[in-house]
Amino acid sequence: MSSPTTTTGDAAPTMPPTTSTPTRRPHRAARIEDRWRDVLSRFQKSRGWRPRVEPFTGYGSERRVRVLGRVLLANPAYDPATTADRRGWRYFFTAPASREEVRVHIGDLALDVVSDRGGYLDMMVDVSLPPGWHDVTFRSAAGSVATGRVRVVADGRRLGVVSDIDDTAMVTAVPRPLLAAWNTFVRHSSARVAVPGMARLYQGIAAANPGTPFVYLSTGAWNTAANLRRFLQREGFPPGPLLLTDWGPTNTGWFRSGPAHKNDSLDRLVHELPDVDWLLVGDDGQHDPEIYARAARLHRRHVAAVAIRTLTPAQQVLSHGSPLPAPGDDARTVARVVADVPTARGGDGAALARSLATALRPYRY
Repeated sequence: MSSPTTTTGDAAPTMPPTTSTPTRRPHRAARIEDRWRDVLSRFQKSRGWRPRVEPFTGYGSERRVRVLGRVLLANPAYDPATTADRRGWRYFFTAPASREEVRVHIGDLALDVVSDRGGYLDMMVDVSLPPGWHDVTFRSAAGSVATGRVRVVADGRRLGVVSDIDDTAMVTAVPRPLLAAWNTFVRHSSARVAVPGMARLYQGIAAANPGTPFVYLSTGAWNTAANLRRFLQREGFPPGPLLLTDWGPTNTGWFRSGPAHKNDSLDRLVHELPDVDWLLVGDDGQHDPEIYARAARLHRRHVAAVAIRTLTPAQQVLSHGSPLPAPGDDARTVARVVADVPTARGGDGAALARSLATALRPYRY
């Protein structure tokens, strides 16, 4: 691949999006996975498979944006239109392409980057772009072209929304392994059900506060990004970047930590978008109250309010096997630890909207 016309920003690849700083030597599980991927990659390339880029939605300010994507090996007969509605397990049968060169174009800039061990592209790029949505073009060394988007947030104080997905926007029952596995791997993507009223709640916030950035933060796998994006669009949720994770081995262990992923992502958002006051929305079925309490303690000036969807006793049983919230995970955690952070609670979007009318009083809502 020829040298770029312009290079800027941190073009060197990082670990998969929203992961912590890697150690010097990868964990044994990661080394085993890398060897297996190398063998599989050579076999697939011998059968004519070539790299393609799956773009993820990025975000940033008028001067610096985060560009996200993943390089995968694809059959020459691959047609994205045929993958619109598949059973969930099919999204996990992907072939990451590590150490693949990709040219990225955004605005008038072009830079060459290299995918990391999981095929991920995650870079901060210095730009000069007006607020709004902008296209990002990815061209692989094999010549395939894909176009993603990045949301540029205007300078100045404004409201932003960070939303969990599982059991906040989408009915999932993630902490209940068998039920979550059925929902994630067996059901068709079009059969997923939205939490009542949540899309309307977010639409109301967006209408009352033009320019509000929405970020969807989940411990779900990047393999499901396209499926989740279609779900959010179909159900009427405002568009915004997904911040997901990689379920495979890490440089430090066999599995990634879900709470650590969310904590790291919130820290980055505060650092990279310092003018935004975040409304943090989650549920009390997992660890969202504790995660948001930590964010409020560390970044008090950047947290406008916390909204917790409270599950019913039946939903709590489906979620983690008990009719009551897990110890330390109830919605009162936020108010108890950070007493001056407005906190809204409700069982669905309509109830949260009524509670947020007071919590977001300083904003137009």
